Amino acid sequence: MSLRFFCSALLALFFAYLPAQECTGSLGENIFEEGDFGSGAATILTPDPGLAPGFIYQASPPPQDGFYTITNNMRNWTNPPFFGWDAFSDNSSDPNGYMMVVNAAFDPGKFYEQQVDDLCENTLYQFSADIRNILLPGTNFLMPNVSFSIDDVVQFTTGDIAENRMWNNYGFTFTTAPGQTSVVLALSNNAPGGNGNDLAIDNIAFRACGPLAMIAGNSDIINACAEDGTVLLISEIIGNQYADPQLQWQQSFDGGATWQDLVGENGTTFSHPGSPEGQYYYRYLLANGVANLMNANCRVVSNVKIVNVNPLNFEIIDTICEGSFFEVGEEEYGTSGVTVDTLRSSINCDSIVTLRLTVVPDPGLVGIEPIVLEEELSCEGFRCVLDLGISAAFGEIKVSLYEDDPLGTEILVAEFVSTTDTIELNKPENGQQYRVEVAYETCGQVEYPLPFDPLEATRFQPTLDVTADGRICDGKEITLEVFSGPNDAFEVASVRYADGDTDNPRTLPAMFDTDIPIIVFNACGDSTELVFTGPVAEFCTCEEGIPELITPNGDSVNDVFRLYTNCEAEDYTLFVFNRWGQRVFESTNPNQAWDGTKDGTPQNSDLYLYKMVFRFSDSDEVEVREGSFNLIR
Repeated sequence: MSLRFFCSALLALFFAYLPAQECTGSLGENIFEEGDFGSGAATILTPDPGLAPGFIYQASPPPQDGFYTITNNMRNWTNPPFFGWDAFSDNSSDPNGYMMVVNAAFDPGKFYEQQVDDLCENTLYQFSADIRNILLPGTNFLMPNVSFSIDDVVQFTTGDIAENRMWNNYGFTFTTAPGQTSVVLALSNNAPGGNGNDLAIDNIAFRACGPLAMIAGNSDIINACAEDGTVLLISEIIGNQYADPQLQWQQSFDGGATWQDLVGENGTTFSHPGSPEGQYYYRYLLANGVANLMNANCRVVSNVKIVNVNPLNFEIIDTICEGSFFEVGEEEYGTSGVTVDTLRSSINCDSIVTLRLTVVPDPGLVGIEPIVLEEELSCEGFRCVLDLGISAAFGEIKVSLYEDDPLGTEILVAEFVSTTDTIELNKPENGQQYRVEVAYETCGQVEYPLPFDPLEATRFQPTLDVTADGRICDGKEITLEVFSGPNDAFEVASVRYADGDTDNPRTLPAMFDTDIPIIVFNACGDSTELVFTGPVAEFCTCEEGIPELITPNGDSVNDVFRLYTNCEAEDYTLFVFNRWGQRVFESTNPNQAWDGTKDGTPQNSDLYLYKMVFRFSDSDEVEVREGSFNLIR
């Protein structure tokens, strides 16, 4: 037994589920583009798409037995889902992406069928789909069981799909027969309908499968200098599935969104020509023979390699104060003028730096007067707004706020640093006054005192604080607590609710759109009324999502692998393994994600395995998730 086979066998025992007959090499573009059901702002897709033979389309969900619906989010249905059904959105990052929701018929049968044409004979393909049991855990109804078939011949069966509130990826590979260029793909329900057997389907994919097509090198980015010549890209094909491997190099001019063939570039290597600074995206297509290479349905795609050509020339324009210095490399410059330095960058490229420096006199603490256009203090309720009306020409404004205590001693009570000239203040107490000093920072600073006259005080100003343990969900609790408020001389002595309760703080169930009046008293018998409005409690259910694919390219879309959930996860552990069983990532922090690296080194595009253990904070049940996902660069 080979070591590779032995490791694979151990991993198969370690995980409860791995997709069967999965492609172990590179995949082509998805031939079946409509397999994600599209996208749209409307909650329900209309009209009938005609996808399910023997089933009836229902545009007013939830669908009855023998019916199906195309929707982007079950939570937005006009009528709620059936008892025991979960509510969720499609399995993609697109908030408007559609999925297919099927309420199985009483008799087993097909619920999805499509024909794919223009295939290549004697070619390996992968047929896969994401399927989810709609039922909530513990309902114990009939579980979905789905067969994948080609031309009415069953090729793969999922077995019972558990009530785990997860999207599960199922699929298999098969080879077209000699002369076979068209197939009919179908998904069939094996379990009877009625009490359960309800499912959602998304991301149906049909792709060519071939050897592992890579561009040599551990990193996705190759750094080059502008003064360098060509950069050589080398294809690396792992596997002997193709007797006559043929390549076509491609380049993307829009960051990888679309690709264009590079005419005449069909060799095992490609030379990126010396070119101006910028990022250049490359990949290659691989197929078995020239005819297959010309057919988009018969070829696979390599990983993407970015040639990053660093600029040769840099220009810096800056202004400093007299007596200061600007550093370029090991040199310091303190006079106005233009200088040129040649430095070596961190990747050993020559960098020509042109510095255009202006040195201005330092005015010190005198010599610059602020431009005061208006002095206005407007008060409403307990708050005042000070509009300094000062020109912003002097840059950052620092405001120091002082007040006089009863003995006439001036005390610094607050400081603000802002680029705006409007400040919000508490109304001063009786007998007090504020003084503001404004510092305009350029090379030095000057101060401008701005006095205020005493203002009439309102002494009793209680505030209300609302806290909740996590999200405010129906059936959970919130806590209301009344505080004395800022700068109050009298503390809160007591509170009284409309129902006679006098607790402070008070805990009560979350509610829907309800006003709660609270009368607040201080020690002198003064009172005021606070009104708490809401909150709007939610029907909260814990949802989770685990990616089937990550593309760590820095675009903030599918960049990392982690548990996505709207609830707090505790007792969390995540392990990620490569296909040889080597652990590449481990974490006990649910907010820490795997970014596709190991010890700082980017890992190759491949299939990776994971095991995840956690518990939701509002449950004692330990959840275990195991499976696989693809990393594509």
